[in-house]
Amino acid sequence: MTTAEIEMPFASMVTFDPISLPEANRLLAQWEHKMGPCVRGNGRNWSHALIHERIPVAVTITSALIRETVGGANFLNRENCIELSRLCAVRPGLCRVALRLWREFVFPHLGYEYAISYQDADIHNGNTYRFDGWQRISRSRSGTDLRSGKIGRDKWVWLWPNLPTS
Repeated sequence: MTTAEIEMPFASMVTFDPISLPEANRLLAQWEHKMGPCVRGNGRNWSHALIHERIPVAVTITSALIRETVGGANFLNRENCIELSRLCAVRPGLCRVALRLWREFVFPHLGYEYAISYQDADIHNGNTYRFDGWQRISRSRSGTDLRSGKIGRDKWVWLWPNLPTS
């Protein structure tokens, strides 16, 4: 029997679907994401939700880079790199699932050679990215947020796909 021949007697239990940025931001606030909503004035973004039985359980937000280049990795720029700017879920194990779905099914269609994600060096250990095969390439520190006045944080920069080793 091929996959085309499988009959499903019920609707999908799990999907990974596009959602609006306002809805993604609402979920980030509801789940108390440490960075809060993704509010950027620099244009493009794509938001997706992992949905279980019609209830969102994880969210990803993809954004254009804020700076011209990535901190500590100047070869990554707005032309060749996109940022996975938020990854959040109702429980930790689902972040790994959402990350893998994003990497396998969203990123390849965005038209960028690289993806990066910043990981707060004080709050998270980086295992979500490490276990998914991402490469930690640099450390960065953000400046004070001009909108909120929040002091910048130390962050690790994770890269997908990995750079070739010599």
